[in-house]
Order: sequence, then structure tokens, then C-alpha cells
Amino acid sequence: MAFFYDTLSEEIYKEIPRVPASNRVMLHIDQFSVGQSYVTAKIQNRQGDTVSINIEGGRLGIDLQETLFRLDPDKLPKYAYIVTTVNETEKILARKVPVLGIKDWLLIYEDDLFLLAVKDAYDEIEIMVV
Repeated sequence: MAFFYDTLSEEIYKEIPRVPASNRVMLHIDQFSVGQSYVTAKIQNRQGDTVSINIEGGRLGIDLQETLFRLDPDKLPKYAYIVTTVNETEKILARKVPVLGIKDWLLIYEDDLFLLAVKDAYDEIEIMVV
């Protein structure tokens, strides 16, 4: 049985650099709400405030939420590595997406994460920015 969701996940997982704790978050998602072309969920940031996460298909990228990461607005990270484990299969999905900017909510554009969220196939996402 394969350890990874797909060959892309295996390749990306091998290239993930060691990332300091300040550039890494683990998000626990209780429940996704499904919209027409997106899914949303509520998570808590480091201060205990509730923040929205939105996952959409289509273009590839991520808009970071400033209270989840310690970001320097003058020097944004270039990429984010996103890792999750699919619940039923225990396979690892890993993606590398460009950082598009900073928003009031966490916005992820990635087709497989979106499709799996619609199926409620994972409940944690780890994001590492570099």
C-alpha cells in the first residue's frame, strides 16, 4: 500500500525544508461547511480568536492570515507547504503553493484539498511557510 496520496505528494514531501516553529501552524478543523465552489471552516488562532479558513479549487496559491503566522509584511514568504493525512486511507497529501498575500482569513486555492474537504476526508492541515 502506498504511503502517499499521489506521486506529487511524495515528491513535495521529500523537499519540505526544516521550518522554524514561528513559520509553521497545525490547524484542527472540526467541520467544513460546503458552499457552491468553496468550503469554509472556523479555527482558532494563537490568541484564541476564531478565524475563518476558506478552501477553493481553481488557481493555485494561498493567502495567509496574519494572526496565524508571524509575518513581516515587507518580506512575505514565497511558498507554503501544506500537508494533511486523508482519514480513511492514512495517505499523506502534500502540496507546495505560492503565497499570494495576506488576508483577514486563511484562503487556500488547491483542487485536491478542496475536493477532499467536500468529502470531509481530513481534519488537520499543517502549513509551513518559507
